[in-house]
Amino acid sequence: MNNNHHHHLTGTLDLYFIVGFCLLLFIYVLAAVYANHKKRKWPLYRTLFWILGILCAAISLIGPIANRAHFDFTFHMIGHLLLGMLSPLLLVLAAPISLMMRALSVTASRRLSRVLRSWPIRMISDPIASSLLNIGGLWILYLTDLYSLMHQNVFLHLIIHIHVFLAGYLFTSSMISFDPNPHKASFTYRTCVLIIALAGHGILSKLIYANPPASVSKVQAEKGAMLMYYGGDIIDLVLIYFLCLEWYKATRPRVTIIPT
Repeated sequence: MNNNHHHHLTGTLDLYFIVGFCLLLFIYVLAAVYANHKKRKWPLYRTLFWILGILCAAISLIGPIANRAHFDFTFHMIGHLLLGMLSPLLLVLAAPISLMMRALSVTASRRLSRVLRSWPIRMISDPIASSLLNIGGLWILYLTDLYSLMHQNVFLHLIIHIHVFLAGYLFTSSMISFDPNPHKASFTYRTCVLIIALAGHGILSKLIYANPPASVSKVQAEKGAMLMYYGGDIIDLVLIYFLCLEWYKATRPRVTIIPT
């Protein structure tokens, strides 16, 4: 693939990304306005979470960070943290399914509910399955030749980034959820899987530090691995906080006021 053709395809993908992100922002804000119009006020902070989540994804795919990521592993890892971890966390906190339930008609909400109860959703929303898609996908990306091949093929680059984003969202929503989830696992189960997943992410960062991916210099690999390890820990701490908060709210004793 010659450079002119490569740049043309990259520019086209950037345009698609911009249009897609603008549509996601527009649809969410429109749904929030409509929900408020129906006198079912939607929290403003959730809309802010959605906007920030979309911005994190956009920054990782369009602009200086995305351009530097093609030849600088440190910037690639910044993009990974934004696209695969921080953006999904913010979008899950925005509770988009709950918003859709409020904004849609009763009939449409029931159809959406049936989809959420279907066996494919049950399968991919299980914490183990989502962890394998998320953490397992990263192991394949960085411990094989897939990372170097990704930078030689625009379409492979696109598919991998879409996978990183969707797998990150599935993983986060399987651990914490402010949306209706008929397949929500127990807190003990989620906590055990989360601990294993975090260990897998940490071990992978150490492997990258010791054995850089193909076409990545040792200096860049060390910087990127440290960023993956410590930056991932910061985002994971926020995830753990919300899991513990959800657990506390679900199990705290309810105070019954007896009238005198």
